[in-house]
Amino acid sequence: MGVTIHGIRNCDTMKKARAWLDGRGIAHDFHDYKTQGIAEAMLRSWAQELGWRNVINQAGTTFRRLPEVDREGLTEDRAIALMLANPSMIRRPILDLGTRRLAGFSPATYEAALF
Repeated sequence: MGVTIHGIRNCDTMKKARAWLDGRGIAHDFHDYKTQGIAEAMLRSWAQELGWRNVINQAGTTFRRLPEVDREGLTEDRAIALMLANPSMIRRPILDLGTRRLAGFSPATYEAALF
């Protein structure tokens, strides 16, 4: 199974998730959507599968620093536009297992999905 972890290199949660994968010998590719970008089609597919509210990181400082007018009345299309313009707003990590994706990091969820 090909595993890709999507996120931002310096994020603490990303570091925990990658260390978890490494500690269990799970080979994975890393896609840094802050430096490498992210395709709109990929964001839309994640939003379709996981729900757009699970893909956008509304608790992060990048989102909280937005003007209130940009945060209110958020729709899927507006959320995707915000994430494309500000990749730091994308929840991390997104773990791509090939047949399904997981949003965020939970050791128990990773364990159940991978073993």
